[in-house]
Amino acid sequence: MQIYRKTLSTHLKYAALASAMCLSPQLAVAQENVFSPGWVMNNEASALRFQSVKNETKVESSTFATYIGSIDEAGLATVRILLDSVDTNVDLRNVRMRFLMFETFRFPEAVVTMQIDPESISDLQVVRRKVMTVPYTLVLHGVTSEREAEIAVTLLDDDRVSVTSATPISLPLVDFGLMEGMNKLEEAAKVDIIPSATVTFDFTFDRAETQQTFTNAMFEMADESGLGAQAALEVDGDFSLEACKGRLEILSLTNRINFGTNSAALAEDSAAFLDSIAEIISRCPDLNIQVAGHTDSDGDARYNQTLSEARANAVLSYLVGTGIEAERVRSVGFGEATPLAPNDTAENKRRNRRIEFSVTDA
Repeated sequence: MQIYRKTLSTHLKYAALASAMCLSPQLAVAQENVFSPGWVMNNEASALRFQSVKNETKVESSTFATYIGSIDEAGLATVRILLDSVDTNVDLRNVRMRFLMFETFRFPEAVVTMQIDPESISDLQVVRRKVMTVPYTLVLHGVTSEREAEIAVTLLDDDRVSVTSATPISLPLVDFGLMEGMNKLEEAAKVDIIPSATVTFDFTFDRAETQQTFTNAMFEMADESGLGAQAALEVDGDFSLEACKGRLEILSLTNRINFGTNSAALAEDSAAFLDSIAEIISRCPDLNIQVAGHTDSDGDARYNQTLSEARANAVLSYLVGTGIEAERVRSVGFGEATPLAPNDTAENKRRNRRIEFSVTDA
């Protein structure tokens, strides 16, 4: 597994630290609370899966390799899911999910917080299992959504508890701004996808030995150099020719390299994606790469040709600035000559204004 680093979002870091230091606005709970002094997820004993349907009837089940979680004394469960660790059992399908659907270069993780009322399970030592409907918050793809789920809380033994989805959880893609990503997936994979996913989980938590142990675990969750890393499921070292070509084709569909209007100046929000491109090119050391610029057909064709060349060269310059050998990368502009769609709507024009990457012999 190849490990890459990304900065942990500030709000999550402070939330974890506040929970660890008992600064949460939650009401104090009695010491006999089943959640005292706090619980930490046992990843080896946990499971998280999401199901999607393509071509009307084919169900695919996928998971994530890296997620972490905890439950504090007030019953606030927090789970962080590192989206680059998506695991569909197919390498290039993982890449499509990362770059086209989840856009992990912009949104590296999903965060779930769920409030379990300790009073509602005060008799868990006796009944061992409780099914209930609880509120939860999901932060995904830059969208925060308040929802409810039916869960089962099971006391497996005095020091281990299971929190499981009692019924599958349906997540419409439109609620999280993922429809554009779904459309890109359909184009890349040449399939039709039902615009909703079904999530199931079975999270196991172990009781912390002491309050200090739980506090230490919370600091580890917030540590940018540790669990804040993203973990993509990829081979170590250099990619094969097939893997390189496949990745460049996928990244060409993202259309997340932005410029100012009628300008070749790269927008600041393009940097994270370009860094991902550079990382992939660096792992294709024996290949030459073409950076191709395209425009829509508004305005003068000669101007569009010049603009496409300048934009492709700006991308090339950025990649070389990251350490990519200049002799391995060339830029070319096609102007308005090779549109992806008719130049008749704002969306089609946006699709035609693009940068594409490919392996070249020259």
